[in-house]
Amino acid sequence: MKKSPLLHSDLSYLVATLGHTDEITICDAGLPVPSLVKRIDLALTHGVPSFIQTVDVLLKESQIEGVIIANEFEQVSPVHHQALLECLKSEELQTGKTLSITYLSHEDFKLRTHQSKAIIRTGECTPYANVIFQTGVTF
Repeated sequence: MKKSPLLHSDLSYLVATLGHTDEITICDAGLPVPSLVKRIDLALTHGVPSFIQTVDVLLKESQIEGVIIANEFEQVSPVHHQALLECLKSEELQTGKTLSITYLSHEDFKLRTHQSKAIIRTGECTPYANVIFQTGVTF
């Protein structure tokens, strides 16, 4: 059995196959998933698993260098937005690498998800609780 925090086989495979600058989206239960992008559906019920729980595990398993967030997330759901920023700050401190954070309109964010290698759907029911991670390298 794996020793690392991530036990979900599809997520483990995804992380193992990511290359530099690949993008993955972690989203709330309502974000539309483009038909040509792989969907990894974790949603069990309202709030399970949460957006932040999923972000936390993915950050422990993969190296990122960039983050894309919808402008509306900060405005409509400031508590969850702040929690995401705290996770990102912790990641920067642990890795010693500065993360690039880009904000787009929600409409542009949805279009950008078409470039994701996969979209990970959580049980989160907080508006705009979505993020795109751009993968980095560990060296």
